[in-house]
Amino acid sequence: MAKRKKRGGGWLLVLVLVLAIAVCGYILWKNGSLDSLTNLFPYGSDSSSDSSSDGSSDSSSDSSSDSSSDSSSDGSAPEIVTDELSIHFLELGNKYTGDCTLIKSGDTEILIDAGSRQSSAATISAYLDEYCTDGVLEYVIATHADQDHIAGFVGTKSSGSYNGILYEYKVGTIIQFNLTNKSRTTASGNVSLYGNFCNAVEYAESQGTAVYTALDCWKEANGASRSFEIADDITMNILYNVFYEEKSSDENNYSVCMLLTQGSNHYLFTGDLEEKGEEELVKNNELPQCRLFKAGHHGSPTSSNDVLLSAIRPEIVVVSCCCGSDEYTDNIENMFPSQAFVDRVAKYTERVYVTTVVSDNEAGFEPMNGTVVITSDGGVPQVRCSNSDLVFRDTEWFRLHRQWPAAG
Repeated sequence: MAKRKKRGGGWLLVLVLVLAIAVCGYILWKNGSLDSLTNLFPYGSDSSSDSSSDGSSDSSSDSSSDSSSDSSSDGSAPEIVTDELSIHFLELGNKYTGDCTLIKSGDTEILIDAGSRQSSAATISAYLDEYCTDGVLEYVIATHADQDHIAGFVGTKSSGSYNGILYEYKVGTIIQFNLTNKSRTTASGNVSLYGNFCNAVEYAESQGTAVYTALDCWKEANGASRSFEIADDITMNILYNVFYEEKSSDENNYSVCMLLTQGSNHYLFTGDLEEKGEEELVKNNELPQCRLFKAGHHGSPTSSNDVLLSAIRPEIVVVSCCCGSDEYTDNIENMFPSQAFVDRVAKYTERVYVTTVVSDNEAGFEPMNGTVVITSDGGVPQVRCSNSDLVFRDTEWFRLHRQWPAAG
C-alpha cells in the first residue's frame, strides 16, 4: 500500500511569512519610512493645459489671444490633512493675477471668485473635480465685476457654448456684488465680459440656482440670509460693506466681504476692497482676530491697510497674485505683493504665502508656493502648498526685490 503524504508543513510556512512581514512593517513604520512611500502616489494633479483663446479686457471678443501657457509646472493638489475644513487658494494657470478660492467642509463647497482670465476656467475645473465630486457647488461668491475675479465663471467659447464654472457645475446659491460701474455692452455695442457674466448668472438661475446680492444677505431680503451654516460650528457670514449701497469710483470697493467662522477660528475674505472700504468695514462690523486673511487686492499698496490689520491681527496671510508681474505697473515697489503691503503686514505675521511668481521661462510664470491649502479641525490651522512651503520673506524673489522692516 502506498504511503499517504504528510500534510501540515505548508500552513506553518505561511504563518512564518506573515509574522516576518508584520515585523518588517512595524520596523518601517517606527522609522517613518512608510511616510516616504506616499510620495510615490500624488493625491491628484492639475495637469490640464489650456490653449484656448481668451480676451484680456472687458470686450465681447472670444478670439483675442491669451499668450501665456495655461499649464502648471507641477499642478499636483496638496494633500489634505483633514476634511473638516479646507481653504484652497488656487493657481490659475497663467502669468496674470487673479483670485479663486475653494472652501470645502464635508460635502459642501464654496467657490469665491474665478479669475484670472476666461481661459482659467479649464484650470479651475480640473482642480475642482478632485474635490467637488458630485458636480455641485453649494455656494458661489462673485466679489466684484473685474475680469480677474469673474472671467472664469464665463469661460471660453467653443461651438457656441461656454465652458465657465457657472455652465459646468450645478450651483445652489450665488451671492454677488450689489453695484458695479461696468456696462453689459462695450462702446461698440458688443457684449462685454461683464455682460457675459450676467448671462452666465442668468443661465444658472434658469437651472434652479438661488441668486442674491450681498445687500440681500445683509438685509435678509428676498429669501437671503446673513449667515449660512456650512457644517456643525462652521458658518459663512456676509459682512456689511457701505459700498453695497453707495457708489464708488473704484470698482474694487464694491467687493463682497465674508467672514468664515469655525468654532473660535476666523477667516476673512474682502475681495479687492480698498482703504476707504476697509475703514467702513471696520466701523460697521465687529471683526475678531483672524487666523487667516486673504490679502486685499492681491497685496497692492492700496489695500490691507493698518485700520483693518490692527483689527483682525492675522496669523496667516495668503496673496493670490503673480508676484512681480508688470501687468498693472512698471514700478517694482508697487508690483504685487507691494513693499507697502509688506511693511504693514510685517507688524502682525511672517506667515505670508504667495501663489505664483513671474519667470523667464516660456510661460512667463511658475509656482511660488503654488496652490496654498489651509486645513483645520477647529484647532491650529495647518498650511500645505503644492510647490514650496517657504514663507514669502524667505523666497529668492523677496531677497532681490523686497525688504522686511526692522523690528520695533
